Amino acid sequence: MKLETLRVRNFRCYGEEISVSFEEITALIGRNDAGKSSLMDALDIFLNDGAPDSDDAKKNGDASDLTITCEFSDIPDEVVIDDSYPTSLQKEGLINEMGRLEIHKKYSGHLQKPKCESIAAYAVHPTAEPVADLIQLKNPALKKRAKDLGVDLDGIDLKVNAQIRERIREHVGEVQATPTHVPLNDENGKKVWVELKKYLPVLALFKSDRASTDQDAEAQDPLKAAIKEAIKEKEAELKDISDYVQKQVKAIAKETLNKLRELDPTLASELNPTFPAPKWEGLFKASITADDDIPINKRGSGVKRLVLLSFFRAKADQVARQAPHASVIYAIEEPETSQHPHNQRILLRALMELSSEYQVVVTTHTPMLARSLPDKSLRYVHVNTDGTRSIKVGGPGTNALFARTLGVLPDTSVKLFIGVEGPNDIALLQGMTAALRSHGDDVPDLEQLEADGTVIFFPLGGSTLALWTSRLEHLNRPEFHLYDRDTSPPAAAKYQQFADDLNQRDGCVAVITGRLEIENYLHFEAINATYSAAEIELGLTQNFAPFEDVPMEVAKLVHQASASETEWDDLSDEKKGKKESRVKKALCSRAARHMTPARLDDVDQDGDLRSWLLTIADSLAA
Repeated sequence: MKLETLRVRNFRCYGEEISVSFEEITALIGRNDAGKSSLMDALDIFLNDGAPDSDDAKKNGDASDLTITCEFSDIPDEVVIDDSYPTSLQKEGLINEMGRLEIHKKYSGHLQKPKCESIAAYAVHPTAEPVADLIQLKNPALKKRAKDLGVDLDGIDLKVNAQIRERIREHVGEVQATPTHVPLNDENGKKVWVELKKYLPVLALFKSDRASTDQDAEAQDPLKAAIKEAIKEKEAELKDISDYVQKQVKAIAKETLNKLRELDPTLASELNPTFPAPKWEGLFKASITADDDIPINKRGSGVKRLVLLSFFRAKADQVARQAPHASVIYAIEEPETSQHPHNQRILLRALMELSSEYQVVVTTHTPMLARSLPDKSLRYVHVNTDGTRSIKVGGPGTNALFARTLGVLPDTSVKLFIGVEGPNDIALLQGMTAALRSHGDDVPDLEQLEADGTVIFFPLGGSTLALWTSRLEHLNRPEFHLYDRDTSPPAAAKYQQFADDLNQRDGCVAVITGRLEIENYLHFEAINATYSAAEIELGLTQNFAPFEDVPMEVAKLVHQASASETEWDDLSDEKKGKKESRVKKALCSRAARHMTPARLDDVDQDGDLRSWLLTIADSLAA
């Protein structure tokens, strides 16, 4: 499931209910003490079954109504909520009018030790008297309700609540489905909630004030888990060693006792060798040291934080593997803390790549991170004059607030605007040039140029904070636009007219790919290498044709490799689209970095991509 919105009420600085929406990657921006961390903590309490502190209730608010609400989309087609029998949230009346799962948790903030007092789904749920409370009824009560109503239960498993509920609803007919709160913390509802939680996202929260030594319990957990897994793999061999040692020791012990009996038979009868089971895990201690044998906890704060952030991600991945139905949300406070600008760029790229597979939520005070994200990903936590808060989404009406808060100034150093169709194209161009430069090719360093503010990328039809602040001063700067062809010859390219119009302007160049789209310039070996790193073998042996739909074809191969019971053609268009979207992000962000000059020359024999980079270099030189 995907987190869509978080709503909080009477929690810390938030009195009246406030709502924040989430994208694949979302940045919470605001002044110190605006309430960014409170939103992160509210998510943590909700998703990790925490409880507020005694001081978390809003002062001068209704402490007994401390409420945290989350809405989730991407609802699975089938769920198991109280038996092994699959049902759907729609059948059970547990989704709201927007087709989302909306869960309200209310806490007793007025108590010294607050706890969760009620959990409810706000959903379009049956309200007709015979069916309004079916979710709360245990099996005996359900069968009694069916009997009282004269429901025919022939042909179903009477141990399966979902089947009985379905028969009762069918028998009643008009169930009067109406938006209402459905309790999930009493009677059978508790069992439903326990099962339902397995489908909710796993939240991994990395706090800004987290300790950063390699001996922290947080850092040790992944290493301890690795030790456990290694020992488990060698369990049989270790048992043989244990048995051998016991055999040898028992032989010596037996001889020792025989000799002892000769001296004192009474004492010998009281002594017997015992062998507690060996605790192999305790024999191994793991730590992290650099090549010069300097422990990580003796390194600089920035390095320590990077290492601990990596441990954090490893631990979150472990949790995700243990919850196969759940997605993952990485929530990271101020990831840029203690980091050199170079490392900030690395972190940003890592976070963007993460967001292709997981949701990412960050708080930040750093212009570079905010300016590199699309408008739709930015959320400004605004403190109003009366002390209340409001959440403003990035866009023309909000960018001035971002610019003032973060100190993002007009980019007078900008030499070139590069317009592409979306963020994936930016990732591909930057990854491709980085890969070519690493093999000695003299092409523009697009990553460094963007970091320096010399080049600004922007998705065509979209906006970023950096683009907005540069246009603010009406800077006249050259533009280079890259459009996917999106059609096969002899049909005209989809954006041919846009390209023709831009090429009429001084200092502006628009080019169109000679292939279907930019992913068609990736070599099959680079694609194979990308998925081999994730232990998925695609087995590609040749490059895709110029007008094949590469993301779709790769998505099919990845789906087949997953050994899913559902054939690709049987998937819904929505699921196909999501799989293709994930593949597109993976190809652009990772496969591009597996490219080499030889691979590029092999797949792009017409030299299209090199000609674009030459045009960019000429524009910068001019």
